[in-house]
Amino acid sequence: MSYCPECEAVIEEELEDVGEIISCPECGVELEVISVDPIEFDLAPVDDEDDDDEYNFEESEDEDWEEDEDLEEDDDKDDDY
Repeated sequence: MSYCPECEAVIEEELEDVGEIISCPECGVELEVISVDPIEFDLAPVDDEDDDDEYNFEESEDEDWEEDEDLEEDDDKDDDY
């Protein structure tokens, strides 16, 4: 029997290889098998390459703010008519 290092849930999966990645059935965190006899887990390494593909909120917030200001100016012009 083994435990999740994040939430301490019992994990009763049959594992065959060190390096295998599984998800904790309780908290969903990705775990890496670091030993099979006895079975031990550690948090799986984070893949930094995926971060480059994610949406950058800081840049878009500035852009959206500028667009919102432009829309407000246009709305003010419409009210004058």
